[in-house]
Amino acid sequence: MKKHIQTDLNAIDAMSDDMIDTSDAPELTDNFFSTAKWKMPNSKVKVTVEIESDVLDWFKSVSKNYKHQLATALRLYAYAHQKI
Repeated sequence: MKKHIQTDLNAIDAMSDDMIDTSDAPELTDNFFSTAKWKMPNSKVKVTVEIESDVLDWFKSVSKNYKHQLATALRLYAYAHQKI
């Protein structure tokens, strides 16, 4: 984990409940829980995809975990266009 992210998480962990502003969070009512749906993550499959080298190079340059970043980008695209 990147150092600045860990620092942010440590700061959050150090906060007391009184320090957290929940005024804009919706109330979790019995109705919320009665209509909530449990959704398990989709299983992953290995595929081979051909993409342009400059696109792959960019993903590799911004993250060591570039395969996850690619999968996330595809999921966001699918959400935006298909409402999966």
